[in-house]
Amino acid sequence: MVIQELGWDEDTDDGLRLEIEDAIDADMVDGDHGNVVDAVLLWWRDDDGDLVDALVDALTDLVGGGVIWLFTPKVGRPNAVDAADISEAAPIAGLSQTTTASVSSEWAATRLVAPKSAH
Repeated sequence: MVIQELGWDEDTDDGLRLEIEDAIDADMVDGDHGNVVDAVLLWWRDDDGDLVDALVDALTDLVGGGVIWLFTPKVGRPNAVDAADISEAAPIAGLSQTTTASVSSEWAATRLVAPKSAH
């Protein structure tokens, strides 16, 4: 499985990143990967800009039917993203929101599914 990581910064959870890499038995790739990926892990904060644009960009290398895991700071944490912003941005970007889960003490993850390819 190839996972592309976007939005990494000093505040990301390195322990969680290592757990993901252990689970897939590989390093995550960055935005310069240039090939299709099975999933995208997008770290996103309230002050990062336009979420719709970021989600559309995250779809660039994603295989049809792939998954975007949107990691956002939990409610009450600095730069937390309002759940309504995610619910609004996902369908505009052509994604369906399925699940939200706590993935660490600081971060929550929202699973967004891309439509299956028509070919």
